[in-house]
Amino acid sequence: MELIDTHAHLYLPEFDEDRHDMIARAMAAGVNRFYLPNVDSRTVDAMLQLEAAYPSHCFAMMGLHPCSVKDNWEEELSIVKAWLERRRFVAIGEIGIDLYWDTTHVGAQQQAFLRQVEWSLAYDLPIIIHSRESTDMLIDILRELREPRLKGIFHCFGGTVAQAEAIIELGFLLGIGGVLTFKKSGLDAVLAQIDLQHLVLETDSPYLAPTPHRGKRNESAYLRLVADKLAEVKQLSVEEIASITTDNANRLFSAQEKAIELSRQAI
Repeated sequence: MELIDTHAHLYLPEFDEDRHDMIARAMAAGVNRFYLPNVDSRTVDAMLQLEAAYPSHCFAMMGLHPCSVKDNWEEELSIVKAWLERRRFVAIGEIGIDLYWDTTHVGAQQQAFLRQVEWSLAYDLPIIIHSRESTDMLIDILRELREPRLKGIFHCFGGTVAQAEAIIELGFLLGIGGVLTFKKSGLDAVLAQIDLQHLVLETDSPYLAPTPHRGKRNESAYLRLVADKLAEVKQLSVEEIASITTDNANRLFSAQEKAIELSRQAI
């Protein structure tokens, strides 16, 4: 059984003391691939070092997280663009709008998001969207763009059936993580109405650990707990959940992985 963690910040300092053991635990739990969304210029080096250490298992994205959109966001975006010109990545992410922590820079967040969406089209890359308290806003933005080539994942989805259907209509997948295991999230009832073909699994490690680890550091091995809960919701075996969600992730990322492998061989 193979599971794919489509969203994990395994390069962050929270894992500095046991990173390799943590990855070994994940692999023992059946998680064989890890997609690494960038945060900002400060995280690039650590992320790329981890990818280099596990070239067949860890795959880096490039982007500017909305919570890192501050007064210097133009400079940060120039660094993102320089990296996109320098080498291949599996996706642009994580990008989006965050209205939970700070709305001071929401205008700049919108501009940064649109700029990176343009780059995703130019480089033919999926986008990984952060939509905390901004799902409807981002749906509206994507609808206005009317760009059928856009594809990607609404990371850490926790919305309504109507929002899920709107996201799917736009051609995006829903990233399902630890929130599904929270008793009061209501996400189980939502996902019961959503076809499994539109879902991928994620941890968002080190954040959002699933029950019974809620409130503690998350890690990719806990993806099995998310898969188990989704199997319960869908009344399927965990093997079926793993197979379908892995296929969904492969459809999104496989072309980029092949391009990266070819570029490595050319060096």
